[in-house]
Amino acid sequence: MSLRAPSADSVTRIARALLLPLLGLLVFVFAWHIAARNIDTSLGKFPGPTQVYEQSFGLIADHQRERGREAAFMERQEKRNAATLAKDPGAEVRLRNYTGKPTFVDQIGTSLVTVLAGFALASLIAIPLGILIGLNGTLYAALNPLIQLFKPVSPLAWLPLVTMVVSALYVSDDPMFAKSFVTSLITVSLCSLWPTLINTAVGVSSISQDLKNVSKVLRLPFMTHVLKIAIPASIPAMFTGLRLSLGIAWMVLIAAEMLAQNPGLGKFVWDEFQNGSSDSLGRIMVAVLVIGIIGFMLDRAMQLLQSRISWDKNAVVR
Repeated sequence: MSLRAPSADSVTRIARALLLPLLGLLVFVFAWHIAARNIDTSLGKFPGPTQVYEQSFGLIADHQRERGREAAFMERQEKRNAATLAKDPGAEVRLRNYTGKPTFVDQIGTSLVTVLAGFALASLIAIPLGILIGLNGTLYAALNPLIQLFKPVSPLAWLPLVTMVVSALYVSDDPMFAKSFVTSLITVSLCSLWPTLINTAVGVSSISQDLKNVSKVLRLPFMTHVLKIAIPASIPAMFTGLRLSLGIAWMVLIAAEMLAQNPGLGKFVWDEFQNGSSDSLGRIMVAVLVIGIIGFMLDRAMQLLQSRISWDKNAVVR
């Protein structure tokens, strides 16, 4: 079986897909390196690519050391409990959770869980409501002033109100979730639901007249019309809103964590800024790059999901 040589067009496409992004990254890193060498701050030189590379491994090493301390802590408890049970088989023993300082990796996990929970809550509200106001012009006219009123409100304005409301209403001796998590989740949801709501409403209201006529001729029930006509026809607009909402949710979460000192990447950045050590700027720059990479990966994930769900497989998704 002979192997066919790739065509010139294939080679050109691969080169454009790989070399141009690589060239853009190299130009960026070079410009960053030159600019960092010429910026002096109160904490020293602005971190360049080399410093960020070193700090990245330092943060990973910190995480591994912390996990080692946690394992040793749990092992000591297990040995102590085993000795206690050996002396008195009826003794009540318990394992306490490790309460060490969250590492950079821990903060990434906390932020990801919070943003996905807030985005899911916002989508559960925005998609059904967007479908309803897209199908009903009267409902749209009634709700549109509220949408336009609350859509531009900054998370910095919502956060104090949400914090006070959560503190007043979320009172429990054994809460399922931490108040900081609930506060960040609600703030993210309030700020990120509008793009999905508006785009879903626009997508549903823009369904072609032919599809509407088919639904009328077949006398489809309301839910069948929604599931078979409205949702499939509005998926491109709906996913445009979901991708915008997810990007906003990620930005809002980092700002909310910094302002409210809730656990997550935003708190990590603020703590490093307050720390003021010679490594702080490098660690903050690592966090900035990680925030950007995670935002990019979240958007790619939504794009992949859209390409899988959309009925039009030939549509170009960017």
